[in-house]
Amino acid sequence: MIKVPKIWGIHAEPPKSLRIVLALLPFVLLIAVYVLISHLRLAENPDDKLTPSLAKMMESMIRMAFTEDPRSGEYLLWLDTISSLKRLLTGLSLAAVGGLFIGINMGLFPGLRVAALPLIIFLSIIPPLSLLPILFIIFGADEFGKIMLIFLGNVFMVIRLVYQETQDIPKERIVKALTLGASQLQVAYQVILPQIFPKLLDIVRNCLGPAWLFLIAAEAIASTDGLGFRIFLVRRYLAMDVIIPYVLWITFLGYAMDNLLSRFIRWRYPWYIATR
Repeated sequence: MIKVPKIWGIHAEPPKSLRIVLALLPFVLLIAVYVLISHLRLAENPDDKLTPSLAKMMESMIRMAFTEDPRSGEYLLWLDTISSLKRLLTGLSLAAVGGLFIGINMGLFPGLRVAALPLIIFLSIIPPLSLLPILFIIFGADEFGKIMLIFLGNVFMVIRLVYQETQDIPKERIVKALTLGASQLQVAYQVILPQIFPKLLDIVRNCLGPAWLFLIAAEAIASTDGLGFRIFLVRRYLAMDVIIPYVLWITFLGYAMDNLLSRFIRWRYPWYIATR
């Protein structure tokens, strides 16, 4: 009797031969539904802009990526991508570094924890997008204002998560390091920091979504380039053949960054993966 592999259920273990198929199936269905809707709408109205065909979107992306803009002489897709990634990576890196060092010190030193924790909790609750007008007034609408929005939108959450992770480290390790002659700063940066760092990378992965949100919002309001700027610029012309590919491109970039961080963690910190 042939044993049919279990695919669904709590204890199901889909065979490896089916995992790729199961993973791709939702994407195939989504594309098929879109193609059907697009075909029906275009058959009724060939000038419909709401659901452009796949061929039309491909044509627009090729034009944005490989045809020089008549005004600027730039390849707009790559110009927008580089500008957005520079802002995103700068703001997120600053938030990660600042959150790491503040969070570790709050977790180790009770005096700093008592003084800073209530303020950090208060600031982390403020919706970052509500600060956008204030940041643009104080720092201007150029690069620094956008980077500050990404930084402030993520740093307080990074601090809270790093602080909590530091608190969860067994106290015996700290006592043992102090007993062996380590100073308090050595405990913080030679004992605790290496244990926290892979968790920080996981935190950064979780911050990618909010960071993209803050970036797109800032670029949509005040910018002359960037992926968010281009999306909100062409929406005036209902150019869905540009908007949809740009959204998919942003999604791909976010997925690639998340995947690279995940692979780096698995390669560099196998002990951390084993303890999760």
